[in-house]
Amino acid sequence: MPNQTFYLEKLVRDNVAKLKPYSSARDEFKDFHDDMVFLDANENPYNNGVNRYPDPQQVTLKQHLSTAKRVPTDQILLGNGSDEVLDLLFRAFCEPNVDNVITLPPTYGMYGVLAATNAIANREVLLTYEFQPDVAKILDQVDHQTKMIFLCSPNNPTANSFEAASIKTLLESFKGLVIVDEAYVDFAEGESWSTQLHEYPNLVIIQTLSKAYGLAGIRLGICYASAEIIAVLNKIKPPYNVNQLTQRRALERILDSESVKSEISSILEQRDDLSKVLLEVDFVKNVFPSEANFILARVDDANKRYDQLIKKGIVVRNRSTQALCENTLRFTVGTFQENTKLIAALKELT
Repeated sequence: MPNQTFYLEKLVRDNVAKLKPYSSARDEFKDFHDDMVFLDANENPYNNGVNRYPDPQQVTLKQHLSTAKRVPTDQILLGNGSDEVLDLLFRAFCEPNVDNVITLPPTYGMYGVLAATNAIANREVLLTYEFQPDVAKILDQVDHQTKMIFLCSPNNPTANSFEAASIKTLLESFKGLVIVDEAYVDFAEGESWSTQLHEYPNLVIIQTLSKAYGLAGIRLGICYASAEIIAVLNKIKPPYNVNQLTQRRALERILDSESVKSEISSILEQRDDLSKVLLEVDFVKNVFPSEANFILARVDDANKRYDQLIKKGIVVRNRSTQALCENTLRFTVGTFQENTKLIAALKELT
């Protein structure tokens, strides 16, 4: 059931609502032809492949994303990594020193950093011991100044997906934006929440090309939302936030869908194999179910095991400082050769 009490105009900051967005040269003239002489953007005229400004709206890339993800182009915003997209959401909808957001530790740490950077109160509601949202406690923390709830699903660092019923309840009950961060969705069994955009006007989905697409180095983040929400974000995004090299490399990878599918399949196979081996390691107490490209495991002494693996030339992530994650290590799924080295090292540790 759609949220009947959601009104976008009440969420947008007054200064953003009144803002006239910056119009770049490439916004004003978009019809590119080889025989055109471009003297409008103060660019260096000598062609080296990147002497011209990039398309500020990434039209070609969005068209192919639209086809691949089945989301209309006017419901897509691209950013310099997911972090820029998340920051735009804070700046568009949260009034500094007035509003608040809700996050669910243990979760992606940048939500809290961005809240602090933008002078927004961050109300933390711990996940349950099953690493699921505590919906009643979340809604109990909501007041008139609560603008956004962040749900990382599959979650980092716990690797599990959140129950659909919990997300639906929040979407239907909360008057603000529900941000579903799907950085790891390509490794999960369930489908993306992007299929529900038509149903929930307050739903915002964040994805990335850093994980399944193997493009962490180009920094390309994706936001799917209603056309109205995307229009607000477009008002405040930097004019050329996604550079030409990033657009080109992203397009090549999206068009090479068979390679992406093959790599995902290999990662999932390696993930399952690694999970089974971890269960056989004496000092591993628990291996949590994973729908991501990593595995969270509870061990006897995370600090000790982390240091031991470092000495063997293997870097994992110690997540023990995170809520509910005492004595846990996070293992990213590597190649067959990398995982073989990890498994051998684990079996040697005493």
